[in-house]
Amino acid sequence: MDAAWHIEVHGIVQGVGFRPFVHRLATAIGIRGQVRNAGGHVVISATGPPASLEAFVSGLRTQPPSAARVRDVLVTSGPPEQQGPGFEIVESEVAPGTRSEIPPDLATCADCLRELFDPANRRHRYPFINCTACGPRATIIESLPYDRARTSMRGFAMCPACAAEYHDPANRRFHAEPIACASCGPRLRWQNLTGDVALRAASDVIAAGGVVAVKGLGGFHLICDAINDEAVSRVREIKARDGKPLAVMVRDTITAGALADLTDDDRALLGAPSAPIVLSPRRHGVLSPGVCHGMPDIGLFLPYTPLHHLLLDALRRPLVVTSANHADSPMPTTEISGLAVDGVLTHDRPIVARYDDSVIRSFGRTSITIRRGRGLAPALLRLPAAAPPLVAVGAQLKSTFTLADGERAVLGPHIGDLSDAETLEAYDEALAHLGRLHGIEPLHAAHDLHPGYLSTRLARRWPNRVPVQHHHAHVAAVAAEHQLRPPFLGVAYDGLGLGDDGTFWGGELLLASYTGYRRVGRFSRAPMPGGESAVRMPARMALGYLLGGELSTGTVPGHLLGQEVIARMIAQGVNSPAASSAGRLFDAAAALLGLCEVNGFEGEAATRLEQAASAFPGTEPLAWRLERRDGLWLYDGVATLRHLLEAKADREPAGRIAAAFHATIAAVTVLLCERAAAEHDVTQVCLSGGVFQNRLLATDVLTRLSAAGFEPYIGEQVPVNDAGISYGQAAVAAARLSRA
Repeated sequence: MDAAWHIEVHGIVQGVGFRPFVHRLATAIGIRGQVRNAGGHVVISATGPPASLEAFVSGLRTQPPSAARVRDVLVTSGPPEQQGPGFEIVESEVAPGTRSEIPPDLATCADCLRELFDPANRRHRYPFINCTACGPRATIIESLPYDRARTSMRGFAMCPACAAEYHDPANRRFHAEPIACASCGPRLRWQNLTGDVALRAASDVIAAGGVVAVKGLGGFHLICDAINDEAVSRVREIKARDGKPLAVMVRDTITAGALADLTDDDRALLGAPSAPIVLSPRRHGVLSPGVCHGMPDIGLFLPYTPLHHLLLDALRRPLVVTSANHADSPMPTTEISGLAVDGVLTHDRPIVARYDDSVIRSFGRTSITIRRGRGLAPALLRLPAAAPPLVAVGAQLKSTFTLADGERAVLGPHIGDLSDAETLEAYDEALAHLGRLHGIEPLHAAHDLHPGYLSTRLARRWPNRVPVQHHHAHVAAVAAEHQLRPPFLGVAYDGLGLGDDGTFWGGELLLASYTGYRRVGRFSRAPMPGGESAVRMPARMALGYLLGGELSTGTVPGHLLGQEVIARMIAQGVNSPAASSAGRLFDAAAALLGLCEVNGFEGEAATRLEQAASAFPGTEPLAWRLERRDGLWLYDGVATLRHLLEAKADREPAGRIAAAFHATIAAVTVLLCERAAAEHDVTQVCLSGGVFQNRLLATDVLTRLSAAGFEPYIGEQVPVNDAGISYGQAAVAAARLSRA
C-alpha cells in the first residue's frame, strides 16, 4: 500500500541543481509527486511504497549534487494524496520569514568548459555559459526563493532554445536560473565593441603590457601580464599597494605547479567548485619579481568564470588578477572611476552583492581560510546555542559581520578595514542585503570592547548590546566551528585587542566556555612607543621590549642605537601603551634580526621571519622563562630576545635564529597549555588569532599539542584572523542570551 510523505530538505539546496536531481531520483525509483523551492529550502511531496520512499530519502541524503550541502532532511507522513502519474517540478513558493540559505557562486564546470571551446556548440566562446552545476549564485540573487525572476538575470528573456533547455528535465540546464546564450543573455562591452570582438580587444591590450579593468562575478578586477615587470608595477601604482603580494591566475594545476610547491591538498583546493586563491610556497621562475615582492608564498587560483578561461586561452600566460580598488577600499561593482587603466572590459549583468575572492592556506592535511569570500560565503554556519535575532559587528580590521537567528549564523563576506565612508557604505549594504535575504531583523548587537572601533560605534544602532572581549571571540569562533563542548583552552595570538583590564592583549591563554573565560596565561608586556606607529615600525617594538620589558630587559644592539627620542618615550611612558602581544613579539624578533624594520603591510615582519625560518627545519628552541604571578603563567619574551641577540653576535645565520624563535613560541605554547591542563583538567585547545596564519608556527604547535595528549583545533571555515571575530562574537552572544 502506498504512503505519502512530506519532506523538507535544508542546507545549500537552491541554485545547485537540487530540484532536477530530486526529479531524476524520484523518476528512477518510481516515486510520484512534486518538488518546489520554499523560502530557502526544498519541499517535496512524495507518494509510493514505503520501501521506495525510504530509498528516496536515503538518496536525498547521500547522493546530492556535488555543490549541494544537505544539512537536514525532515520527514512527516500522512494519508496518501491524489498525485499525477509522475513527478514534476512546480513553481517556487514565496514564504516571507522562512529560513533561507544562499548558495555561493560556483566555478565553471567541466561540461560547460567543453562546450565553451567546442566550435560546434551554440555557446562556443560565450563568456556567460553556465548550468545547474556552475555559475553565479550569491552575486546575482536579489531575493528568495532562488528563481530567475528574483535575480539580476530577470532582465534577460530566454530565447526559445534556452527556454527549451530550462524546461527539459533531461537537460542539465533544467531550471538553471542564470541560463543564457549569445542570443538572449548578457554581453561583453569594450568601448564601442561588444561580444567576442570586445574580448579580443581587451586581450590584445593585456598582451601588449597594458592594465585592464574587468567586470567579474563579485566586482571589478585589474588584470595584467604577470610576467611583465612594467605592467605589474603599474598595478601596484594604481592600487597604491607597495609590498603586499598580488594574486596570479593560471590555466591549470600543471602551470600552478611550475610556479609553486603544491601539495595534493593544494591541488584539490585549486580545483574545488569554490575556486579560492591558494597560498603556497613560491618557486623562482618566470613571474615578475614585483608579483610577490620577496614574500615566500604566492597566491594562485584557477579561472572560475568562462570569461577567465577565454582570457587565459587567448593570452597563454599567468595573469595578475586583483581587485580594482585603492588600498583597503571596497572592490567596485558598478563602474570604474579614478583608476588609470588602459581600458575596461565590462558587461550588462548587474552585480547584486560584492564578493572578493576567497583565500586559503593549507597546513598539510589542514587548511585555514584567510579570507572568506566568493565561493565560500555566505554559506551558513552553526552556533552552539539558539540565539534571538542578532548581529555581531566584528572588529576594525578585516571587517566582517555575522547575522544569527536560532542556531544558524550567516558570516558575511570579507569587506575590509573600516577606515573610511566608502568601506562603511559597503558594510551597510552587505548587512542590509543579507539580513533581508535571510529574514533576520536583529534585536541585539554583539561588539568588541574597544570603544574606538567603528564597528563598536555601529553597534549603538541597536538598543540591546552584548560586549565580547576580542580574544574570547577569537577562541569561541574556533570552538563553535568545531561544535566543541566547553570547557576548552583558547590560545589567542594576534596583534592587539583590548582586554577587560583596559590593557592591550595579544598573547593569551584562556580557560573558556561560550559564556565566559578566565585568563590563565599570557606573554609579558612591553611598551609600544608611538602607539600605532610601533605597529608599522617593528624596530620600535624591539626597543620597547629591550628597554621596557615587564619581567626583564636587555641590551640594545648597535643597529638600533641612535633612537634616543624613542628611549625617552619608553622611559617616561609617553604615548607608549603596554601590550602582551605575540604579534608584536614577532615584529621585535624580525627587527633585531635585520629582516624588517618597517611594516609595508600588516604582518610583513612576521611573514619575513617565517620565510627566513623555513630553510632550517628541526632547529632547537631559544631560551625562555615562565613566571607565576597573580595566578597567571607569564612567558618572558625578553629572555628569548636576549638569547636571539647572543646567537646573532655568534654569527649564527638569521634563518636559523628565526627557526629557533618559532620553535620557542611553539614549545612555550604547549608548556603553557600543560600548566593550565594540570590545574583545570581540560584537553581541548583552540588556536586562533592572526599569528596562526603562520604555517610554520601553526603546524608545529598542532603537532606538539597532539603529541602531548591534547585535542587541538584551528579555524578552517572561519578565518583565524580578525575576519572571524564576528562569528565568535555571535557564538558568545547566543550562549549568553540563551541563558538569560
